Amino acid sequence: MKPSSTSPSPVSAPADSRDAWAGPDPTKAPVTVRSLLRAMREKKTFAALTCYDATMARWLERAGVPVLLVGDTAAEVILGYPNTLHAPLDFLITLTAAVKRGAPRCLVMADMPFMSYQACEAEGVRNAGRFMTEGTADAVKLEVDASFAPLVKSMARAGIPVVAHIGSRPQHAKQVGGYVSAGKTADDAVKILADADAMLGAGATMLLVEATPVEVTEEIVRRSSVPVIGCGAGPVCHGQVVVTHDLLGLTDRQPPFALPIVALGKQLAEMADTWKQRVKSGTLGEHPYALADDERIEFFRRIGRA
Repeated sequence: MKPSSTSPSPVSAPADSRDAWAGPDPTKAPVTVRSLLRAMREKKTFAALTCYDATMARWLERAGVPVLLVGDTAAEVILGYPNTLHAPLDFLITLTAAVKRGAPRCLVMADMPFMSYQACEAEGVRNAGRFMTEGTADAVKLEVDASFAPLVKSMARAGIPVVAHIGSRPQHAKQVGGYVSAGKTADDAVKILADADAMLGAGATMLLVEATPVEVTEEIVRRSSVPVIGCGAGPVCHGQVVVTHDLLGLTDRQPPFALPIVALGKQLAEMADTWKQRVKSGTLGEHPYALADDERIEFFRRIGRA
C-alpha cells in the first residue's frame, strides 16, 4: 500500500441505504477493519477506549464503543508500575483474550509490549501471531518509526492487521527522559510524516498518532489511506482513544485531553467506607441460607447441642 498525497475520496452509498448505517456500532453488527474504513470514507468519527478485563469490555460494548485497546498501560493501572515497560507478554495475551470474550463484537486491538518485537523480526511476527491466535485479537499495535517498516511488512504479509503507533511513543520514555509530546520542531514533524508514510507503504492497517501538534496530525490524516486514531493528537483524526481509567477519575493525574467524566474514584472510596460501617454494625442485608427444621435438629444432635 502506497501513501496517498491527497485525502481518500468518499465512497458514495446508495441513497436508500446511506441513512440506514449507524456507523461502527457493536450493538448493531460486529466491528471490523472494513467498517472502520467505511466510517473514515463517510467522514464519521469513532471512539476507542482502553480495556483490560471482560466485565469492563461487556459494558463498553453495550455502550456502543466500537474499538477497545488492550494497552500496555495495564502495567500502570493494573500492575502498579510507574511506566508501560513492565507489561509481560503472556499477561497481555491473557487480558486480550478476556476482553474479546467480554466484547466479541468490538474490534479489539492488542498492544505489543516492550521487547516483544524490537529485538528480532521473526520473534516479533511470532508474538503478534500469538496475540491473534491465543489472544483472539483483531489487530496488534506496536510503537514504531520508519525503521520498523520491514517488520510491519512481514506482519502484513502474514495476514496480521497492524496498528502503527507513531508520534510520542511511551515505550521510549526512558530514552527521552519521560512522557513527552512529539513533532514540536519542523525537523521532528517532518520525521513523523516520514514515519507515517513508511508505515502506510509497509501495509499498516491503521495509524495511531500520539501527542503531536494538530498541524502534524492534519497532514498525516490528509495523506493517509487508512483510519488514523488520535491520542492527544487533536480532533482531526478518524478515531480517538484514551485510557478509560482517566475518564473514570481513577487515576491521580490525567492528561488534559482525557479529563474525568465521572468521579468513580471518589465513589469507590465512599462505597468502601459504607461497607466498613455495615460490617461494624452487622447490617449486612438478608441471609438467605438456612437449614430446614429437621436438618437443624439433626445437625445440633450430631454436634452435641440437642
